Amino acid sequence: MILVRLFLAFARVGLFTFGGGYAMLPLIERYIIEEKQWLTLAEFTDVVAIAEVTPGPIAVNTATFVGYRLAGVIGGVVATLGVITPSILIVMTLAAMASRLKGNQRLAHVRAGMRPAVVGLIAAAVFSISRVAYSDVRSLLIGLAAAAMMFWAKLDPILVLALSGVLGAVIFSLT
Repeated sequence: MILVRLFLAFARVGLFTFGGGYAMLPLIERYIIEEKQWLTLAEFTDVVAIAEVTPGPIAVNTATFVGYRLAGVIGGVVATLGVITPSILIVMTLAAMASRLKGNQRLAHVRAGMRPAVVGLIAAAVFSISRVAYSDVRSLLIGLAAAAMMFWAKLDPILVLALSGVLGAVIFSLT
């Protein structure tokens, strides 16, 4: 049944990915595109773009959109529950153990080892999605403009997305 498969696929993502939503994207991509073949890379890129511009964590939004696309509203709910349930259980467990783990050097070493891996996972997601997002010179220019707006102009990400949409409408309508 698709609902069970959705829940388990996103629970697996939620359980085995650390570092936040962007770090989850490579794992979501592998399960959704390569293993399950529920979406194409282009469709997944569109889902990630939509998830980025909607309020909330990108991994949760991505799960919701994928679930909705495959099984309607109930699919969206089930996929969302799948991706958040492991985190909720882990956080509740860690909160219960927090006083005993405070100052634990081994745990500090584990976190120190995971931080660079999270950056690597985010870089892998960027590389994978950029293969579809940068389909021509115009899209590459929009991406570079968005990066410049974020890094140098320090604009709000929502404003950058809105300006990029306007820029895309102008640039792509010229041809």
